[in-house]
Amino acid sequence: MIISFRDVSVEKNGVRILKGINVELSERRIGILGRNGSGKSTFARLFNGIETPTTGTVSLNGVTERKALRRHVGFVFQNPDNQIVYPIVEEDLAFGLKSLKLSETETRQRIGEALHRFDLEHLRDRFTHQLSGGEKQMVALVGVLVMQPHMIVLDEPTTLLDLWNKRKFMAALNALEQSLVVISHDLELLEGVDRVLHLEDGTLVEDGDPATVIANYVARSQC
Repeated sequence: MIISFRDVSVEKNGVRILKGINVELSERRIGILGRNGSGKSTFARLFNGIETPTTGTVSLNGVTERKALRRHVGFVFQNPDNQIVYPIVEEDLAFGLKSLKLSETETRQRIGEALHRFDLEHLRDRFTHQLSGGEKQMVALVGVLVMQPHMIVLDEPTTLLDLWNKRKFMAALNALEQSLVVISHDLELLEGVDRVLHLEDGTLVEDGDPATVIANYVARSQC
């Protein structure tokens, strides 16, 4: 799977958030670094069509249609409360599947398999507002996985997690077969990826192996 950005810029209220991004991504594990306000969250939302470029194109294997992007690229928000909309876990997980027009049996089976994969069957009938932060983040991830995307983009996925839940969530990510794009300030989370992009002021300032890009990012942050 290849995601391509060609001369991509995003402007909002007269402010250019992203400026002329040109990059092609095909690795299984990709990290994105950047200070607050660097444009990395906007960049992340371009992957599956939540955001659209003001100029330029975003394509998946040559296809630019937003519906195709959303069908093949899932998105996990930084705050799971922005993603979980139904009061019962199973109802929430079933919501996205309605567009696939699966039978009730198929829907329950797909949900059950996804919950079982992460030992979360006990959450199936729980009220979502009663879940812990770690449980909500896992449910948000499962809500994306039941759609069976080819790629998953995660925006600061460990920000709201304590150390125990962070390690559990990282283990869950590492076990996924899908391609992952992880936007994070958490350098530990990015150490095991294949490639890291560094954004500053809406531009791509560095792109390469994690050790080099992370070291240079730390050096820039200390200036």
